[in-house]
Amino acid sequence: MYAVLETGGKQYRVAQGDTLEIERLEVEAGQPFTFDRVLLVNNGGTVAVGSPTVAGAKVVADVVGHKRGDKKIIFKMKRRKGYHKKQGHRQELTVVKITGITA
Repeated sequence: MYAVLETGGKQYRVAQGDTLEIERLEVEAGQPFTFDRVLLVNNGGTVAVGSPTVAGAKVVADVVGHKRGDKKIIFKMKRRKGYHKKQGHRQELTVVKITGITA
């Protein structure tokens, strides 16, 4: 059994026991979190596709912790003009472990 859920503007294919790094959630570590925006559920070959979400479907996950992602370097340059600019960015992430899928 697996599901496709949407959070933080991205879609993830999850099954029970999976661990994900997603956009930061405002939930304390160790607390459960329920994802309501479930776009697709596959239960042993029976596929339920939502329009846009599957009615009554939920994905329950435990928040393992919070962390920051790898640093991304943004470098801008215009040749022959002496212009260059360097910036960095680290995304705030939440690590979750999927505990259950209900259709």
